[in-house]
Amino acid sequence: MVALMPLAGLFLPKNSKIGKGKTYKAPADAKRVKTFHIYRWDPDTDENPRLDSYEIDLDACGPMILDALIKIKDEIDSTLTFRRSCREGICGSCSMNVGGTNTLACIKSISDFKGDITIYPLPHMAVVKDLVVDLSHAFAQYESIEPWLQADTPAPPNSERLQSPEERKKLDGMWECVLCFCCSTSCPSYWWNGQRGYLGPATLMQAYRWVQDSRDEATGERLEELEDEMKLFRCHTIMNCTVTCPKNLNPAKAIAELKQLMVKRG
Repeated sequence: MVALMPLAGLFLPKNSKIGKGKTYKAPADAKRVKTFHIYRWDPDTDENPRLDSYEIDLDACGPMILDALIKIKDEIDSTLTFRRSCREGICGSCSMNVGGTNTLACIKSISDFKGDITIYPLPHMAVVKDLVVDLSHAFAQYESIEPWLQADTPAPPNSERLQSPEERKKLDGMWECVLCFCCSTSCPSYWWNGQRGYLGPATLMQAYRWVQDSRDEATGERLEELEDEMKLFRCHTIMNCTVTCPKNLNPAKAIAELKQLMVKRG
């Protein structure tokens, strides 16, 4: 008879378990009420993270997720912490996980969701407070690709460095990136390998953007810098990055084309 070994008991650290938080009721006369469950964590206390629930009167609120967050902070709970700036989807500040998908709160409509809406910070990132995550490492990786024009040829004395319409068109679908890092933080490979050297979809798409720029003269050096088992080739084409991008860009395609360039390069 073979003795069966007991299954291992796996437990999250005690202080990582999310508890039930406070509930803030909507006014009694509210007709259209939507409940938002929002992740809360304060590093200045010893309390575990929690989900606070806020009932919002949609007739007294703007149409976007960010409108609801601003209403909560201004009128209900001033301690709620999140980033925001442009409200137009061009700064990338208000990236967060809404209803299970990374997105920008300012361009995500409340009407896209049926029932309650749950909001978390970007996944697999160190939380600073509430919905604010530490993006220091992600921006350091972005800086490492030297995202600026590099050319030894002097610029024309009385004009800009020119491109043909065809050359300029190659940058479409990449220059629009606002570095919200929704794509990178949706990528399982980045969760596993981001701290080990994998640059992630956002940074790699920007690396390809400069490789494709006809005005740049550092293509060889840029590709050489990516010649590493971690930086580029830890992408396994999971495609989460493309699915989640709130700007409808395609980081996975840019990464695939980078890989093709590396193979042709030999």
